[in-house]
Amino acid sequence: MTTSTPEYVPASGWRSLLAILGASALLSACAMAPGMRMQTDQDQEAAAADAAPAGALTPITAELIAQQRKASAQGVGKDIKSLFGTRKAYRIGRNDIVNIVVWGHPELGLTPATSNRSMGSTTQADVGNGYNVNPDGTIQFPFIGPIKIAGLTENEARELLTRRLSKFVQDPQVTVRVQAYRNGRIYVDGEVRVPGLQTLDDVPMTLPEAINRAGGFSPEADRSSIELTRADRTIRIDLPNLTRQGVNPNRLLLANGDLLRVLNQDETQVFIMGEVWTPRAMPLHDGRLSLTEALGEAGGPDPWTSNPGQIYVVRKVPHEMGGENALPEIYHLDASSPTAFVLANDFQLKPRDVVYVDPASVVRWNRFISNLLPSYNSLFINTRNTTR
Repeated sequence: MTTSTPEYVPASGWRSLLAILGASALLSACAMAPGMRMQTDQDQEAAAADAAPAGALTPITAELIAQQRKASAQGVGKDIKSLFGTRKAYRIGRNDIVNIVVWGHPELGLTPATSNRSMGSTTQADVGNGYNVNPDGTIQFPFIGPIKIAGLTENEARELLTRRLSKFVQDPQVTVRVQAYRNGRIYVDGEVRVPGLQTLDDVPMTLPEAINRAGGFSPEADRSSIELTRADRTIRIDLPNLTRQGVNPNRLLLANGDLLRVLNQDETQVFIMGEVWTPRAMPLHDGRLSLTEALGEAGGPDPWTSNPGQIYVVRKVPHEMGGENALPEIYHLDASSPTAFVLANDFQLKPRDVVYVDPASVVRWNRFISNLLPSYNSLFINTRNTTR
């Protein structure tokens, strides 16, 4: 019977393994002590090597806050101003149904007059006169023939018909009114109570009017994120911001073919990640949320594992400004001093921003050791079993 001879393990190997285990235990203890940081020359060199290239980070400073305030104080942009308009009289359009009455001449109506049996006479109110405006903008009227009224107001159409009829009827008294509005349409979609098609009529279709006809906002609506698409161009409307700047939303007039979409709050969230107590996604409050509010909603930076000097806001560059492959904007806040949160309180986040709190360097090293220890523990067990 033969027995295997235990493989000899040098004492130096045991000493090295115990030294690593002792160092990892010391680092673990340091990580559990809040506020403690172990910085060595090697750590500082590694941090310098990992530093972001020049211009990659935009520090959150008082100057940056001042620039943002100045930009927001300039008022509404050109896109919003392009929607401003004055209320005008409705102009007859194609496919509208127009009611035309020539008083005293019921024979000019589309249908025969009906007899009022109680009075034994014929009244003009019993005559139906609905003229459909053809795609070319004309109607067929007795004696006159084809006459174009599309693009005219009711008064302008009345004056035109009066002039033309005066050749056949002495002193004609004409009334023109739109009986059915079928030319102009807009579409309201998203977070409203009654989404769907709305027709343009003699009441000017302003932004509040369109939302009111759609039943108002739903509980999940984001009033600061309303998109108006017109002629393949989409304009973002921040309704609370317009009110804050003293702009009456009724100045925003909609046009035929507009698509109005109210976004859901979930589509305008910001994301708080990294070393915070409760990483989460949260919506903006009427389009506003400061960096301090976002961190506060997440419980603030974790005092055990976070590095308050390394708080970042990652913001995607809009497609129209930077294209598909544009690098994101990254803002950096050094909150190692509590006074830095005064700046953070004035730094406004935007939809889809990512707030990231970096872990402390000692925590990074401790996580590395935690991943390394299972391998050394396995090595130690195998070595012990071999020596038996």
